[in-house]
Amino acid sequence: MDDKYISKLSPVVDYAAGTYLVIIAVVSIVGNSVVLIIAARRKRLLKAPELLTVNLAVTDIGMSLSMYPLSISSAFNHAWIGGDATCLYYGLMGMIFSVASIMTLAIMGLVRYLVAGVSPKSSTKFQRSTIGIFIALIWLYSLLWAVCPLLGWGGYGPEPYGMACSVDWASYQKTLNDSTFVMALTVLCTLLPAVVIVSSYSGIAWKLHKAYQTIQNNDHLPHYGNVERKVTLMAVLVSCGFLVAWTPYVSISLWTMFHPLGRDSVTPLVSLLPCLFAKGATAYNPLIYYIFRKSFRRELRELCFPHCCLRTPNDSNGDDYEDDDNLQWRRSASGRKGGRSNHSAVPLVSNLTQNQTSTC
Repeated sequence: MDDKYISKLSPVVDYAAGTYLVIIAVVSIVGNSVVLIIAARRKRLLKAPELLTVNLAVTDIGMSLSMYPLSISSAFNHAWIGGDATCLYYGLMGMIFSVASIMTLAIMGLVRYLVAGVSPKSSTKFQRSTIGIFIALIWLYSLLWAVCPLLGWGGYGPEPYGMACSVDWASYQKTLNDSTFVMALTVLCTLLPAVVIVSSYSGIAWKLHKAYQTIQNNDHLPHYGNVERKVTLMAVLVSCGFLVAWTPYVSISLWTMFHPLGRDSVTPLVSLLPCLFAKGATAYNPLIYYIFRKSFRRELRELCFPHCCLRTPNDSNGDDYEDDDNLQWRRSASGRKGGRSNHSAVPLVSNLTQNQTSTC
């Protein structure tokens, strides 16, 4: 066996990494399968932006099914299984699903920001067909980047610790061909999506802040603080989840790109930890949905205990999938009598909370 495919880690670390990946794989497959099943059960009620959430679940479960079994078995084998052929396959699958996941998060944040208009007239509405085009373009974009190394631009290779394969980041210093690919990939598939995600959710948080400032003295809207905190926290968690999962991996990759020693400039253990963080990104999204969406928890209970959770006739409309606090806002806003009404602020709050809770 080629030395580059022999683990550079101790057997204990390999077994620990394999056990961690088993847990991540199980949580990811089960959690994202539940998301897809619930989406299929209420497909007629899905709002257009929610299709991006479904696509994100597809990328997460796709990565778990296509990659994790190979990396888990290799970890317990203390050596990469399959040699060059499986390394190429692993790198290809990793590129497709990771780029699709990152771009889905970026488009999701941008769509939410555009939908959150100051008033219904100024907000941008998206049809299912439009979101479907976005999703098709995401997969096409991911596929194009994945096949570039197969066509001679860039390449795939084993990670420094020898138990996984990805883009050959260390080849940046070898040839102009490799350096241009790695730099273009870093900018267009990592840094740019990160800027879009952070900017979009920062803009949403600012719109929420200004809107609630406008109506904070309205006695008929008692729960504005709770709603604002919940929606803003959910947005921050989605953004921070991306950054926490991918920033360490990108940082180590950039370090190996520019350091004279390349992949030898970091120890195998240091190169392993960011990869484990990045793989954890496939598991936490369903947990966020469960914590912040009452409709998701309700659907999960109905799925697990169908005879114990009976719907009422009023549960079949779209409002069933909005947060209860959001419904309180709507009822309070529509029930106001007399006094000065904030027509511009209330639609903004409604749009922001609806789109944050429906697409997250």
